[in-house]
Amino acid sequence: MDLNTIKAVARPQSRAQLPVWTAGDAWLAGGTWLFSEPQVHLSRLIDLTDLKWPALTIGASELSVAATCTVAQLDALACPPEWIASPLINQCCRAFLASFKIWKTATVGGNICMSLPAGPMITMTVALEANYTLWSPDGSERTVAAVDFVTGNNENVLAPGEVLRKVDIPDRALRKRHAHRRFTLTHLGRSTIFVIATQTPDTDDLLLTVTAGTTRPVRFAFESMPDADTLAQSIDAIPPEVWFADANGTPDHRKHLAKHYAEELRTELGGL
Repeated sequence: MDLNTIKAVARPQSRAQLPVWTAGDAWLAGGTWLFSEPQVHLSRLIDLTDLKWPALTIGASELSVAATCTVAQLDALACPPEWIASPLINQCCRAFLASFKIWKTATVGGNICMSLPAGPMITMTVALEANYTLWSPDGSERTVAAVDFVTGNNENVLAPGEVLRKVDIPDRALRKRHAHRRFTLTHLGRSTIFVIATQTPDTDDLLLTVTAGTTRPVRFAFESMPDADTLAQSIDAIPPEVWFADANGTPDHRKHLAKHYAEELRTELGGL
């Protein structure tokens, strides 16, 4: 869709060239949502692609994913064999309600910053205990845990002019055992609920992440494997207003699925 209110497009090639943020600005990376509907409040786009951030960097202690990394690039990453949780990356890439054309254009950062309940890059990064690096307009930066970034449906902690620079997924999370469950109303539909469990090898801990059915990610950390009642009570304690309602499911339906899948995952990872 043409955005006929846009009067200028800035194409900075370094952080120093980023223009002063003003009302009517928007960051542009893939643009798959930005160009999908009218944006009458916008007058300038700031294109991030000429910054040429490395899409993916495998370091000694983490996987760094640039905000401008596309879904196709992320899905094609060849991970070290010791990263036994890396199949979650592919599962989350395939949870997009999108065609292969969108895969090649849509970015990891764009999906995160849209902050929709069913955002699969949010699911992935929260379950894998990632941290986000945010660039502030004053030249500083701050780090935010993925689990704390999204605050509600289409809401997050970004301040005006802040931009998501990268996502760092720790090596220790990628070495964990894992299991997941996802429910959709149709085969290739939007997620109604997406639940992921991870466990440190040779321990009986449990990290359970609930997304898509809630307006923000909800994560439970247990130092030892909880029993069925404890796990169910934890999900029951999620505030009613956090459960999401749309055409893909009611809050009660989503809560039921969360409890059902959580118990399956608990059992799968060694719960008795």
